[in-house]
Amino acid sequence: MALYRKVETEVEIKASTQKFHEIINRKLYRVSNVSSNKIRSCELHEGEWGKVGTILYWHYTHDEKDRVAKSVTEDVDEENNSLTWNMVEGDHLKHYKSFKIKIQCIPKDKGSVIRFTLEYEKLHEKIPDSHTFLLFCVDIAKDIDAYLMGDNNEGSFITKA
Repeated sequence: MALYRKVETEVEIKASTQKFHEIINRKLYRVSNVSSNKIRSCELHEGEWGKVGTILYWHYTHDEKDRVAKSVTEDVDEENNSLTWNMVEGDHLKHYKSFKIKIQCIPKDKGSVIRFTLEYEKLHEKIPDSHTFLLFCVDIAKDIDAYLMGDNNEGSFITKA
């Protein structure tokens, strides 16, 4: 039985492709304020926001547990509004030999479609597929959409209450 898996889903949002991609690619430091019950922090460890090779540290809550991850930005495609993070350390790698998150923002007449693709290799076949993490990504996209469509000033930094 092959241990390599690829799971995908799409979620429609009201925000523009450009605004969503800007937050997810260059302003990830805001996500902990926008989706604070899921993302505790996203810290720039090395490199520049939105650039290939950038190393990020994540503190997040998934399946009611506090977790950590270290990711490297593997690909950024500005033309197609997509990016790929490769998890290189952290809780994911307790169960997976490799784990990548690909996000593509696709424009629609009104709003966007956000496509999430998770590619991973399980350490053994008893590890369940990562559907709950895929839903976790969708929930964060919805939180970002609500923020982008709300009454806010995108040019200012959001602070936690």
